[in-house]
Amino acid sequence: MNTLVAAANPSEPNTGINGVALAILILFFVVVTVMGFLAARWRRGDHLDSLDEWGLGGRSFGTWITWFLIGGDIYTAYTFIAVPAAMFATGVVGGFFSIPYTIVLYPMIFWFMSRLWSVSHRHGYVTSADFVRGRYGSRGLSLAIAITGFVATMPYIALQLVGIQAVLEVLGVGGGGNWFVRDLPLFIAFLVLAAYTYSSGLRAPAIIAFVKDILIYLVVIVAIVWLPSKIGGWDHIFSSAETKMNAPSKADPSKPTGTFLVPPAQNWAYVTLAFGSAMALFMYPHSVTAALSSKSRNTIRKNAAILPAYSFVLALLALLGWVAIAAKTKPIGLDGKANPQLAIPQLFEDQFPSWFAGIAFAAIAIGALVPAAIMSIAAANTFTRNIYKEWIKPDATAAQEAKVSKLVSLIVKIFAVAFVLGMDKQNAINLQLLGGIWILQTFPTIVAGLFTRWFHRWALLAGWAVGMGYGTWKAYGVASAATDHFGGSTAIMPIIGKLGYIGLTAIVLNFLVAAVLTLIFRATNVPDGKDSTVPADYFADSDDPKVRAYDPDPFPDEAAPGRA
Repeated sequence: MNTLVAAANPSEPNTGINGVALAILILFFVVVTVMGFLAARWRRGDHLDSLDEWGLGGRSFGTWITWFLIGGDIYTAYTFIAVPAAMFATGVVGGFFSIPYTIVLYPMIFWFMSRLWSVSHRHGYVTSADFVRGRYGSRGLSLAIAITGFVATMPYIALQLVGIQAVLEVLGVGGGGNWFVRDLPLFIAFLVLAAYTYSSGLRAPAIIAFVKDILIYLVVIVAIVWLPSKIGGWDHIFSSAETKMNAPSKADPSKPTGTFLVPPAQNWAYVTLAFGSAMALFMYPHSVTAALSSKSRNTIRKNAAILPAYSFVLALLALLGWVAIAAKTKPIGLDGKANPQLAIPQLFEDQFPSWFAGIAFAAIAIGALVPAAIMSIAAANTFTRNIYKEWIKPDATAAQEAKVSKLVSLIVKIFAVAFVLGMDKQNAINLQLLGGIWILQTFPTIVAGLFTRWFHRWALLAGWAVGMGYGTWKAYGVASAATDHFGGSTAIMPIIGKLGYIGLTAIVLNFLVAAVLTLIFRATNVPDGKDSTVPADYFADSDDPKVRAYDPDPFPDEAAPGRA
């Protein structure tokens, strides 16, 4: 470690292009690009001409591939930028809640995701909306779940650009008045991403995730071991963070800058954010896609046991936000304005030699490519199976489905690039927060449906609508320093009277409406649709003899024109 020498004075942020770091970043980018295209030949099934092969990797990934894939999907580039940035700017409530949230998450996965895998494997379901369609016999409810997942995923894809932008900005790339030259690196990155995703499907991010995660582990462990000794030790780091968080805020001197420890007034916000976020994460289409690509239900359960290793790394990474405070890091963008999102890239730029900073930047940039690919594939699968196939072309073949999904994945990426480059990044952040509230409203339909058929399909649809409406309305009323509306995801909870996560309040209303209306609908004998599943479906494994080979129509006993 003695060879790690500071690359720059941390009190004077670099403004020129770091040629060595940029060259290393480009080298790693070329390597993963080649890997992405070669992935089309890896475990190839029917030439990627079905959603099973292109969109789910042939449902063939074992424990370690699934571990890297899900980890690469959940712990995105934006996560590794935003979590320490929040610690740097506002403290533990905004940043460290993600640690208990990811710890709470895995028992939930163990509890219900293996059941979703089994029923999807038995019936050939590709998306969670497929399961809803089969379980409740309702095209309308399935469409609501599909649209929610698709819309909630879009800003999530766009935010992956934030990680790449932060790296390029610290590297000194992206300045100048010509917008095309400024944004050309991003165009190139996402053109290449679009090309190998189109060519290789889910196999591409599955392979690239290996490189991404190895780099992330390497960078974080080196940083967390070496940096504290360089800047004065952990006592100095925590003292510096406490001093900054307790100092008067520049925006409002009557309030502190942030929170060093969670204050009693924000206990409910911290807990509900963590718990609600844990409930929401595996409702996203990309999380479901990564899980359904595994080869057995036992693979899911093993991953629920070993994925917390990522939470440990995330906790260490979050603390780097406070390391940046102690190191007096100045995250100043090329526009001359302070930007906390640049805190960690700038910390690496300041404290490490160029070659190691290049490795760190490559880890962040590749960390954007993996989840962006999975998210675009998941969004495309959802559109193709639950909108195009269900409502536009019911007689689409497997090959036609795959073709449409590939094209939609390209359109989704184009939208993400246009959204981020054409709008303020704060809008993407606000919409991602809103998307988390929205996607949580699919939890009652999906997770309750994995264990019981008691809820009525129309009651669930009504509960979903109430939850979506309430969550959107409350989020609209949240202001922040950057915006008058959709400025956050916490508000005063009814009855309790404490600040809490809007999505969790909305899902409580969602459940209550669904339960009450179910009682009413059942008492009045309102038709409830056909359940295409049986109890044994939820325990099927890879060697189950009743597994249906991939069929572009997962509901063969229903005539297309007369589907209910």
